[in-house]
Amino acid sequence: MLIKYKSSYEKISMGLLAFMPEEKNVKKLQQKIKKYEEDPRWQLYLWKEDEDIVGIVGVSLLEDDTVQLNHISVNPSFREEGIGKEMISALQEIYNGKLVPSVQTALFFAKCDSDNCE
Repeated sequence: MLIKYKSSYEKISMGLLAFMPEEKNVKKLQQKIKKYEEDPRWQLYLWKEDEDIVGIVGVSLLEDDTVQLNHISVNPSFREEGIGKEMISALQEIYNGKLVPSVQTALFFAKCDSDNCE
């Protein structure tokens, strides 16, 4: 299930974002988290399976009323279980189907649309 980010999840959030290839630098990760904490147009959600937080998705609200998927990451131990697809599906529900991918998330997003995502 998707849960909204709160500051007590900062370390787990940084760890999950670090699984994304372009998000390895700690300073940049801290800046991203700060952006999600301070900018009301940027929203971060975590995915909880039983008692474990195993995934993260970050979106930004665009001026044309669409919602851009900026970040998506799943703990490697939980990949190939459909969690990424579940997270995207939950976001589509929250944002009434207005979710669009960013350049970084486009490939994964397209896989999910074609029903081949992990």
